[in-house]
Amino acid sequence: MTGQRFTTEEMLARLIAFDTTSRDGNIPLIEFVEDYLDGWGVPHFRVDYEAGKKTNLFATIGPDIAGGIVLSGHTDVVPVDGQAWTSNPFELTARADRLFGRGTCDMKGFIAVCLSLVPDFIAAKLKSPIHLALSCDEEVGCKGVRPLVAHMRDHLPKPRAVIVGEPTSMQVVNAHKSAITFSTEVAGHEGHSSLTHQGVNAIMVAGELLSEINRIRSDLIAAGDPTHRFNPPYSTVHVGLIEGGTAKNIIPRKCSFQWETRLLPTADPEAVPLRLEAFAKTLEPAMHAVAPDTGIRTDTVNRVPGLAPEHDSPAEHLALHLANANSTHAVSYCTEAGLFQQIGIPAVICGPGSIEQAHKPDEYIDVSELRKCEGFMQRLVAQLV
Repeated sequence: MTGQRFTTEEMLARLIAFDTTSRDGNIPLIEFVEDYLDGWGVPHFRVDYEAGKKTNLFATIGPDIAGGIVLSGHTDVVPVDGQAWTSNPFELTARADRLFGRGTCDMKGFIAVCLSLVPDFIAAKLKSPIHLALSCDEEVGCKGVRPLVAHMRDHLPKPRAVIVGEPTSMQVVNAHKSAITFSTEVAGHEGHSSLTHQGVNAIMVAGELLSEINRIRSDLIAAGDPTHRFNPPYSTVHVGLIEGGTAKNIIPRKCSFQWETRLLPTADPEAVPLRLEAFAKTLEPAMHAVAPDTGIRTDTVNRVPGLAPEHDSPAEHLALHLANANSTHAVSYCTEAGLFQQIGIPAVICGPGSIEQAHKPDEYIDVSELRKCEGFMQRLVAQLV
């Protein structure tokens, strides 16, 4: 069976034309990929995250056996709202040796290389399979891929390794930080601002909690990174949103804030929230003395596990060979690699483009990065025949 052939640039142009901003879904892009794979007789299936709107696609080229290699990439992109683009973000635009468009480096460039080489994967008559895992909602906390990861764990022959194609300039990354998001809500007691002793000011209590988070931040910086691999070289804590109060002359009844930790992969993920909870308990007696329905509550909103280095794992050994590299790197951003590692599949990150271009107006990828990725994939094929 012979389907339609695309160069990498042609495939990238098709993928960029789909606005797959996370909030809007990715079904039209997935339908295009399904039609393309059907033309080549490649078996595939969906694992939905949000039926009719957001889905994951898994395809297998070669024998349906254990020990294959998964090429994993997310199809969603971040919004372009309010960004000053000089060309249409959803139309691939070439300028000199760069290709501009939303998702070119993060990470439709990698997906385009993988898809354009499907005919070559087929022609090679692989002895071990290459799997394509195209996911959704990575940009909002690596949420969409989780049903696919669970399906792989429970129903599919176990792959030997996962290569996540996030932009690393084709360097091999074997470690990244975790990202855990929290929501803290302070319940105070309203009253007239002239009678502060009869109320519990939720904003001021939140201020005490924020001061403790700042102290935690300082302690994390002081502890540092024993491996000296990460930038910044320590675990971080960050508060991104805060909301509270009704009017300047009303003691505020509610205040909430959203915050996150980005921890070194070996750090205890419970240490920071437990410390804040212990501090919160020291504030609550005075709050309850005024009104018993006051209090402080922190909920975990999302967890993205870190990627811990597994030196000489099948994934790392293979990726270093394919990238013609002899050293690994660490990054501070998150990927789905840690989720694969959690189910026992060794994973690394290696993909075309620079993370410095991601999420910005006029996002681009250098054409030379696509050529390097093509070479990486051609060497992969040679390993599997």
